[in-house]
Amino acid sequence: MSYTAKVLEQVTKKNPNEQEFHQAATEVLTTLQPFIDAHPEYEKAGVLERLVEPERQIIFRVPWVDDAGKVHVNRGFRVEYNSAIGPYKGGLRFHPSVSLSIIKFLGFEQIFKNSLTGLSMGGGKGGSDFDPKGKSDNEVMRFCQSFMTELYRHIGADTDVPAGDIGVGAREIGFMFGQYKRIRNEHVAVLTGRGLSYGGSLVRKEATGYGLVYIAEECLNSKKDTLKDKTVVVSGSGNVSIYAAEKVIQLGGKVVAMSDSGGYVYDKNGIDLSIVKQIKEVERARISEYANRVKTAVYKEGCANIWEIKCDVALPCATQNELDEAAAKKLIANKVKLVGEGANMPTTLEATKLFLDNKVLFLPGKAANAGGVATSGLEMAQSSQRLFWSFEDVDKQLKGIMVNIFKTIDKCSKDNGLNDNFVAGANIAGFKKVAEAMMSQGAV
Repeated sequence: MSYTAKVLEQVTKKNPNEQEFHQAATEVLTTLQPFIDAHPEYEKAGVLERLVEPERQIIFRVPWVDDAGKVHVNRGFRVEYNSAIGPYKGGLRFHPSVSLSIIKFLGFEQIFKNSLTGLSMGGGKGGSDFDPKGKSDNEVMRFCQSFMTELYRHIGADTDVPAGDIGVGAREIGFMFGQYKRIRNEHVAVLTGRGLSYGGSLVRKEATGYGLVYIAEECLNSKKDTLKDKTVVVSGSGNVSIYAAEKVIQLGGKVVAMSDSGGYVYDKNGIDLSIVKQIKEVERARISEYANRVKTAVYKEGCANIWEIKCDVALPCATQNELDEAAAKKLIANKVKLVGEGANMPTTLEATKLFLDNKVLFLPGKAANAGGVATSGLEMAQSSQRLFWSFEDVDKQLKGIMVNIFKTIDKCSKDNGLNDNFVAGANIAGFKKVAEAMMSQGAV
């Protein structure tokens, strides 16, 4: 049995019923197997055993009081996965589906994603099964303050720097930062995604979506192609989706469909993004409302069916495992050229294999959606220097990072005889840097 297979077997035995984590570990370790087999020094140093085991897992109770005076209790998580190349860095997710398995899968992916940015950031992730939807601002504030009253002990500007994720936006970051500052009596870059008035960075809101499109454009450029005049389907309608669509449109592409958890809208003339922003960012309404305002649009229930729409480029930006084998077959039949993951692990292992086997350009999330954490790293740099960079400056640096990520994973795939297998390229490139740092620091 190969070294990677032995470690993967240990992962499933030691972590039963953690399907999301098993999926992430399987995708990475099976991809790494040929590379690691050629480098026995990794097994001798026990790199994989250390890599799959978080350095620290924190689970805690979060009691809070609603507006009616009733006490509720949620569960909080922070998995500090790997600090070999820098302080732990990764978002906080507030959603009823949050579990240790999901936080571990996200944290594990974050190790490689952060490595690919070229910035000094380790991997971590956290969150709670608290649902901010339908809660008043005061209820969200009380929850965030209670959450931070425990979390503050485990984080710091040079230790662990959380950010936002699903369910954690500017409001939640503000409440948590205020509580951290109150407890610690210090104004430091301990959370990113902060408001511009208290140390945040321009482009942070746009970063993941813009970064996804920058790397997609660079990938197409490597094939003497561009996004111009391409038909694009973007799943989701949150920050990542909206700003991916915005950058596609700026580069001359046409976004014809977007979705939310209820269904999707299709507009053959191209989505009017100003209307989507009004519906989702201002009114916080359902995407179905778009069809009520645009005569050329149709709404269909069932968000999974969005992949039936013929497109040149597919950008899954909603949630994990939204694009399955059946959806992949439809996209391939419709001659999709490129699939770029804007969400974390939105494509199942079976669908990913289909895309690779059929020579579809496939950009995995750890590379394609690294723009968010890259800009968080730039926010940390600004905060440390007490500087505030212009939108143009941050955007230029973001684009440079994403272009460099593509060049790195492209070169790595070629160097290992895996031309255009960017999944393998991303995993190997991300792993090499982290593994080298781990081995340099001894058995810690």
